[in-house]
Amino acid sequence: MSTTRNENELDPALFTATVTSLAHSFGDNTRRKIYFYLRDNPGATATELSRHCEVHANVVRHHLERLTEGGYVTFDNVPKTTVGRPAKGYRVVDESLVMDGSMRRDALLVALLEMALERLGPDASEAMAHDVGVQYGRTIGSAVTPTDSTRSVKAAMTSIAGLLTAHGFAARVEERDSEQSVVSENCPFGSAATHHPVLCAVDRGLIAGMLEGLGAKGTSVTLTSTSRARGDDACRVTA
Repeated sequence: MSTTRNENELDPALFTATVTSLAHSFGDNTRRKIYFYLRDNPGATATELSRHCEVHANVVRHHLERLTEGGYVTFDNVPKTTVGRPAKGYRVVDESLVMDGSMRRDALLVALLEMALERLGPDASEAMAHDVGVQYGRTIGSAVTPTDSTRSVKAAMTSIAGLLTAHGFAARVEERDSEQSVVSENCPFGSAATHHPVLCAVDRGLIAGMLEGLGAKGTSVTLTSTSRARGDDACRVTA
């Protein structure tokens, strides 16, 4: 039996793309370091940022491209005293400037996300948020070279807390009896999660995906979660 999509019903693929884009905005620790350094040191070059972040200049250039595309950072050519192309001096876009006919991408994405959640309804939204978390968590976990120390769920949860902290969650591990919990002190979604608690399903999905990506044994274990947005005392995912 075929069904016709209501004009007010949002394409789930659009919702997935929106949540993924939000997670990518400032999810990388190096990218945040670059942004904050440029805020305090306008005109810094990729070479200077490379020394500050202790990563290769090509890595810095990759993050600068993403920040520039998002409208967070811009650059000016810096004249050189030697032969060759001028260097680029990067700086944070002045957020006090009002640009006619344009809107900050992050504000637009949040507005789109909230409308998506309302149109999808609570059940579909929570399922989608969980699936996005799983997919992104697998990507993060698989990027880390697994070792024997991360093969167990207990050890992997410790690694996951560190990975989540690097992505803005300010996470830590709590252990009680045979259970391990990752507790997050900060939510990257901010007030959007308060208005739409279904976003908390992203946390559970992230950890499930990272356990799988890290190759941890026993990943079939059931994960339970609590969240401040739902009235609990903490944002916690327990394995």
